[in-house]
Amino acid sequence: MATSKPRSKRADHILASPRATALRDCTCGELRAADAGREVSLCGWVNRQRDHGKIVFIDLRDRYGITQIVIDPDRLPKDSETLTKASEIRSEFTLLVRGVVAKRDPQTVNLNMETGEIEIIATDITLFNASKPVPFPITDTITSDESVRMKYRYLDIRRSAMRSRLELRHKIELYIRTYLDTRDFIEVETPILTKSTPEGARDYLVPSRVWPGQFYALPQAPQQFKQLLMVAGLDRYFQIARCFRDEDLRGDRQPEFTQLDLEMSFAAESDVMRLIETLLIEITQKFGNKKIQQIPFPHISFSDAMEQYGIDRPDLRFDLRLRSLGDLAQLGDFKVFKDAVNSGGMVKGLRLPGQAAMTRKEIDEVTEFARNLGAKGLISYAIQQDGAVKSPLTKAMTEPDLRKITDHMQGLPGDMIFFVADSEKVCNDVLWRLRIHMGEKLGLINHDEAAFCWVVDFPMFEIIEENGAQRYHAVHNPFSGVKHGHEQLFETDPLAAQARQYDIVMDGFEIGGGSIRIHKSETQKRVFQLLGLNDEQITEQFGHMLEAFDFGAPPHGGIALGIDRLVMLLAGAENIREVMAFPKNANAQDMLMRAPSLVDDVQLDELSLKVKLPQENSKK
Repeated sequence: MATSKPRSKRADHILASPRATALRDCTCGELRAADAGREVSLCGWVNRQRDHGKIVFIDLRDRYGITQIVIDPDRLPKDSETLTKASEIRSEFTLLVRGVVAKRDPQTVNLNMETGEIEIIATDITLFNASKPVPFPITDTITSDESVRMKYRYLDIRRSAMRSRLELRHKIELYIRTYLDTRDFIEVETPILTKSTPEGARDYLVPSRVWPGQFYALPQAPQQFKQLLMVAGLDRYFQIARCFRDEDLRGDRQPEFTQLDLEMSFAAESDVMRLIETLLIEITQKFGNKKIQQIPFPHISFSDAMEQYGIDRPDLRFDLRLRSLGDLAQLGDFKVFKDAVNSGGMVKGLRLPGQAAMTRKEIDEVTEFARNLGAKGLISYAIQQDGAVKSPLTKAMTEPDLRKITDHMQGLPGDMIFFVADSEKVCNDVLWRLRIHMGEKLGLINHDEAAFCWVVDFPMFEIIEENGAQRYHAVHNPFSGVKHGHEQLFETDPLAAQARQYDIVMDGFEIGGGSIRIHKSETQKRVFQLLGLNDEQITEQFGHMLEAFDFGAPPHGGIALGIDRLVMLLAGAENIREVMAFPKNANAQDMLMRAPSLVDDVQLDELSLKVKLPQENSKK
């Protein structure tokens, strides 16, 4: 087949197309009935070829759409080889087609295609490249295993669903840049090779060849740099930043991800929150297919979120709430409840309106679901239409006691309540997931709504166990400011101190978090001390920050929004891999590039490194 040659002459009307190149006049998605009679050149991939013997039809696809190509020998020169070429073409071959735009017969118009009123009567076809049979069909109804799609991601992105999600991502990022630019924010790129500091997750380390035995770290976030830019007087900074965290993966988490990083000087919580709330409203209304449930976004305290929803990122699209039994768990002689409370735990329940008629099988299925999440079991509590209770509790409690529990749980005739008796952590972990599970199962979640909320009033510190010992850990990050008047609690009751932190939640996903920062060196140093760092460690790891604060650091605060999660939710995708061009799989592997991978001894010698493999891996 002939090779393509750039065209030396172009019709004036072709120059109007912004996508015209030396090889094509227009794309496969822009021709309409008004273009009938035009001579055009199109490039793309064969979406489908249909050989009817005398006439061959080709659906040619590019990023912009699909156009039907007709190869009819009655409309070709007698010595033309175009029909022969067309009969040899297969799916995913890459072509240049020249021809004339023609209106389709009314009975063949395809109303499901934007170009369905026209077709191209081909005069010549040039083959750019043939294609092997593809490992999965390039359609949006794909059923192939995700690992195959990720291995051949460049083929997966040819599908319109994937391509449209990447286009949505581009438009959202472009909108963010314009939005912030008009508000005097300046985009600054911060280093990718930086210093390893304890800020939460594990760092990805990069060995230095020039400095043997020393390492850079890939940034978990540009946190310190953006604060230093506020010390530098830039006043308003942002960045669409690439970040890296060596942590276990979930459907909404990747080892490398993108966030909108933002910082403002001389700002309070309300300034940052108002800026971001307006941005999210505009983005959702412009690019999403959901109605925002409530404007302005509701504010929920951390303690209320944990009490009522069991998690600090509540899904407010439906109104099922959790409720602790409190002292009522001690009523009667129900051993399961009493043992949980006496061991320092609690009893907490989820009320399901109108579900008292659940069958034994249905109750067993819900119980098994809870057991798989770590619960020892569930206690069912069905309120009959006459107000009587059907539950294991009836054997250990009097009717007045049961009425107290029904009233406390706000139960109505026909309701089912499920109780978990365990530690506070287990109760919350099980019940928030059960709440989501039952919300989906019972059809209570309105997927046409976007439910945003701000979660505020976070504790500054929490207790974690590490290497058999307990220590303080920053709930957000060690740079979060503390509420006015709470600094003295650092010396008396650090767990009672509240941070000036705010998280933004959408449909049960945390899509961003920020705070007003510490800007005084003595306060920042005291926080580091409470986190278990000695003076030498503080100077080594954060001395540059403390010194910078002593040069007139302004009050400042900011936020980071997860671009991947935000686009995932607006696109209605199941996980963030569906809105990333080249994601890692659930094992943090790049199936396309086959990374991570071993490197040869020469590279290791240059870096002064020696690899010690775990024993179970050394045999592989």
